[in-house]
Amino acid sequence: MDNSHKFNHFRTQVQPALKSKLFEFRLLGIDSVTEKELWDFLIKKKWKKVKDEMKLYEMIQEILSVKVSDYMNFATIEAFKTAEFSFDDENEWKELLK
Repeated sequence: MDNSHKFNHFRTQVQPALKSKLFEFRLLGIDSVTEKELWDFLIKKKWKKVKDEMKLYEMIQEILSVKVSDYMNFATIEAFKTAEFSFDDENEWKELLK
C-alpha cells in the first residue's frame, strides 16, 4: 500500500463505507476481497489523480459507487503485473495454452 497517499489518514473514518461495499461484494458472490485490497484499489485507481481537496462525503460516495466489475478488472491487471512467467519450459507453455 502506498503509505504516502494523502487520503490514508481518512481510512478509519470511511471504514463503515468500506465494510458496506465489501458486504455488497459478498452478496454478489465475491467473497475473497479484503478491506485492504479494496482500499488499495481506491488509492491506486480511483484516487490516483485527485483534486486537491476532496471532502469526506465525496470519498464515501466514491467508495459506495465502486462497481464489482471495475474492481475485478483492476485486480486482474494487478495479478498479471505481479505474475512471474518463465517461458523457458515447454510444459509451462502447454499449461498456459490449455
